[in-house]
Amino acid sequence: MDSWNRKLKMGMVGGGQGAFIGGVHRMVAALDQQIELVAGCFSRDPENTKTTGKQLYLDPSRCYASYEEMAKSESKLPEGERIDFVSIVTPNNLHFPIAKVFIEQGFHIVCDKPMTYNLEEAEELVKLVESSGLVFGLTHNYTGHPLIRHARELFRTGEMGQVRKVIVEYLQDFLMVPHEKLGQKQAAWRVDPAQSGAGGTLGDVGTHCVNLLEYVTGDPIKELCADRSTFLPDRKLDEDVNALLRLKGGGKGVLTISQVATGEENGLTLRVHAEKGAILWKQENPNYLELYRYGEPRQTLTRGQGYLSDAASECTRVPTGHPEGYLEAFATLYCGIVEAIRAHIDGNPMPTEDYRFPTVYDGLRGMKFISKAVESCEKGSVWVSLS
Repeated sequence: MDSWNRKLKMGMVGGGQGAFIGGVHRMVAALDQQIELVAGCFSRDPENTKTTGKQLYLDPSRCYASYEEMAKSESKLPEGERIDFVSIVTPNNLHFPIAKVFIEQGFHIVCDKPMTYNLEEAEELVKLVESSGLVFGLTHNYTGHPLIRHARELFRTGEMGQVRKVIVEYLQDFLMVPHEKLGQKQAAWRVDPAQSGAGGTLGDVGTHCVNLLEYVTGDPIKELCADRSTFLPDRKLDEDVNALLRLKGGGKGVLTISQVATGEENGLTLRVHAEKGAILWKQENPNYLELYRYGEPRQTLTRGQGYLSDAASECTRVPTGHPEGYLEAFATLYCGIVEAIRAHIDGNPMPTEDYRFPTVYDGLRGMKFISKAVESCEKGSVWVSLS
């Protein structure tokens, strides 16, 4: 079947009134004109789903009261009319059951991070994806930035040499006040262990740090030693975490994350110091990559230039001097997912190692990080293995 004669059809679970990330997914999925949203179960509240569907101009008959009904009903529609994949944009505790239902009905999956509620679910989800052969994309969106992809090429080709020290931080002040007591849905589920899982800040931003570090360097974390803190009363999950890292290749690292860091907005920063040079990238200024060589002037690489790698050029949309950022990087992941789904529809599935987006294995890696960081903290900040 030729999948290139139409847009792919997307369904969504979550992302109704009062949500944040669902709207982001809808924007970025539409950016490259490859996807159309045709169905959804946007909330556990059917009225919320109806209202959201109406605002999105969807057929009311394809705005479902439950995700189970959605998966079953969509699977009965003719190929080319039913959804090709579903985007899961709910709190963490629902990721696994939703993914499982849709995989069992033969649908490809896009899932927000962290991938599951706990490590056991992540391990089971890997088995489900492997046995089904379906495409599973995880939206660690920062890997879609052109200069992050260029940085990855610098390390992949050996140009930077062995990694010696990594410093990765993600600092926010999002939870400086008890928003969960003031009616904000985004805070409420994030600080609730029943919905978020064992990690608060660990899951929300810590998994981004681990994914970005390992994506760029290609050098996985072997061991970690973590310390966590919770400052606001009545909070049950971590708000601030610091960890020492030992990398498989022998390098060392420091990870520091916080959602109570006064004055910080979305301060994701990656520094990698290696045998032949170093890089510095900041998410709040993503169109620049600092490149350092010992004894040479510091260089500032900018997005869209001809001197960058093909990996960077392939995900650059606008000319130099025009900023690209969060939404475009996010959309780049959707482009990769579309490519993989189209190949699957056409009967030529891509090997997972050729995917140009984070996979179910990256999701498993993130859940291992949360589990092991919590274990380290509970044992008195001891070293634990992450391999």
